[in-house]
Amino acid sequence: MIPLTACALSPADVDSRSADTIVPLADLFRLLGDPTRLRIVLACVDERRAVGAIADELGLSPSLVSHHLRLLRAARIVRAQRQGKQVFYVAADRHISAMLAGMLEHVAEPTRDDVLDLP
Repeated sequence: MIPLTACALSPADVDSRSADTIVPLADLFRLLGDPTRLRIVLACVDERRAVGAIADELGLSPSLVSHHLRLLRAARIVRAQRQGKQVFYVAADRHISAMLAGMLEHVAEPTRDDVLDLP
């Protein structure tokens, strides 16, 4: 687990973020907020996958998967790799993979009450 201090943002870091940074980040989270798109990205994290394989695994139509992959690719969440006539998709980079791994770890943690009882 990454120590909190290793990834915490200071108020100065947050204040220095411009709309050029915040808007694309919000768009990334909006795209990943759709359960179907999130499932598609998660299917591409560990290995490159063809549209048909993703569709079969998730029980979706290939055209729906292609539509979502087009959006995810435009947002640089996944990237395409052509091999002959086949196109394979994989998570765009280690940042996407690490963020998803961290969020999966976070949601798997047992919930706890962060409010302390004071005397």
